[in-house]
Amino acid sequence: MKRRLFLASTISSALAACSPIGTALNNNDAFHHLIGSAQGLNHLLIGTRGLAREYPLSAIDRNFRVNGLPTPDDATYESYVADRFASYRLVVDGAVERKHAYSLPALRAMPQVTQITRHDCVEGWSAIGEWSGVRLSDVLAAAHPRADARYVVFHCMDRDDQGTPYYESLDLKEAYHPQTLLSLRLNGSDLDPDHGAPVRLRVPTQLGYKSAKWVKRIEVVGSFSNLYGGKGGYWEDQGYEWYAGI
Repeated sequence: MKRRLFLASTISSALAACSPIGTALNNNDAFHHLIGSAQGLNHLLIGTRGLAREYPLSAIDRNFRVNGLPTPDDATYESYVADRFASYRLVVDGAVERKHAYSLPALRAMPQVTQITRHDCVEGWSAIGEWSGVRLSDVLAAAHPRADARYVVFHCMDRDDQGTPYYESLDLKEAYHPQTLLSLRLNGSDLDPDHGAPVRLRVPTQLGYKSAKWVKRIEVVGSFSNLYGGKGGYWEDQGYEWYAGI
């Protein structure tokens, strides 16, 4: 069992790596089948069944590394930055009984949680940060997901060079994990644009690409098969594994 978990983790990292072997494995159907066979076991045994390790203040990386797609530079995002996100609204909709549109002050008025956890990137680096924000479970509880709800999709404001928007998803179990946050602050300060302002998903039990930045909409769905490439995330549509538990 441990061997299988290690193999799945190792291959998943190789698939994600920016290297010739990573590219070769991405195009290898047999390797994807092998990871797929282990993915359910990974989900059962690690990640959401426990808590990610939390660290002391002394462990924080004060210059927290920037990752992901470039910071949005379109007119809408620039207008948010210009008015300090006063016009920003986080929409929560989809398979819910109560739709919401949260302003940033409304999110700040909700119970706040702070945790010091490590961000592990598939590129091979990690950084420890102090994250503060709202538990995703509190936002979902207010929306009351319907009986047909299975996944929570995060639509973001960043896009790649071809204009494809970034998105990610979690199942309800992961979304309700007590350490899954809608982060508003990093290392004692409000999120800056490069780190995902005004709202960034923080999933410390999974690899960094699951912690989507610049979140503008949370959509609860029964399936993500009709969203973009149908695999549940921007990188997943390009070959990464949907469950990225660590």
